Amino acid sequence: MTMSNLANRRILVTGSAGFIGFHTARHLLDAGATVLGIDNFTPYYDVSLKDARNAILAERPGFALARLGIEEADALGAVWREFAPDTVIHLAAQAGVRYSIEHPDAYVATNVTGTFNLLELARHHPVRHFLAASTSSVYGANTEMPFAETQRTQTPMSLYAATKGATELIGHSYAHLYGIPQTFFRFFTVYGPWGRPDMALFKFMKAMAAGEAIDVYGHGRMARDFTYVEDLVTALVALIDAVPGSAPVSAADSLSPVAPFRSVNIGGGSPVPLMDYIAALEAAMGAEAKKNFLPMQAGDVPATHASPELLHALVGFVPETPVREGVKAFVDWYRGYYAS
Repeated sequence: MTMSNLANRRILVTGSAGFIGFHTARHLLDAGATVLGIDNFTPYYDVSLKDARNAILAERPGFALARLGIEEADALGAVWREFAPDTVIHLAAQAGVRYSIEHPDAYVATNVTGTFNLLELARHHPVRHFLAASTSSVYGANTEMPFAETQRTQTPMSLYAATKGATELIGHSYAHLYGIPQTFFRFFTVYGPWGRPDMALFKFMKAMAAGEAIDVYGHGRMARDFTYVEDLVTALVALIDAVPGSAPVSAADSLSPVAPFRSVNIGGGSPVPLMDYIAALEAAMGAEAKKNFLPMQAGDVPATHASPELLHALVGFVPETPVREGVKAFVDWYRGYYAS
């Protein structure tokens, strides 16, 4: 899609002060859309980072913020009706595999109940397209790679993954019953400037900057299909106009036979060994990391590998930023942000 397609669109973005939500909202504003951000600034990680992201968005014409949680059905309904979105990009979630083991209630409340609240509003106040974030973690114990959207996803390895899989199923039922066009995109290890402090790259950078050892889980014998955030947002925004219809776009299409619903991987299809990722950080910082090798953590998987075939068929784009380039961009941002 071209940038001009978004002019005069009214787009609701949940989780707008979050890592991906911030980049998405900024991209939409650049394209001329009117954006309502929804975020409750949960203190899962340093809220000052969310405040800084939001401050950048608040300076832009066309942006407004509703400070509330998607679990708050009445307040959510009031701002939805006032704004009257034509498109929803639902990115708000309680994220993190490890955190879900100790705080499962937060995942059910935000990921399941919150998504249900949004779908109920879309049911009564129809939108052109309801897009929502899922995760590569839904592939769970699957060993056949690359992960394709047509694979079964009934073996989650964490409650986080289970709640995301549940939202896909709930979304499909709403698409079937009420004709709400929906696309659930499965993210693959997103990284880049303004990233989350609980993610590996941020933790590695912080430890190295302090002269401390980094914790390398799985003894470094893991691989991830890393996705640079700008690539992810390019793909995500392009999917706005790829509204599920009645006919598959290719043999790889996950389009439901009974609903305007599909799931789409957003990943480049080129897994990178964890040690190569760390090497990219070392190169960007000009220093070698001290490494503390540890066993794999509970709920984790040894590798992820996206099939990008459906994404390419839908929007003609596949994430391809090399990790050395993306990691350097993160390091430059980190040094600038924390030097100020």
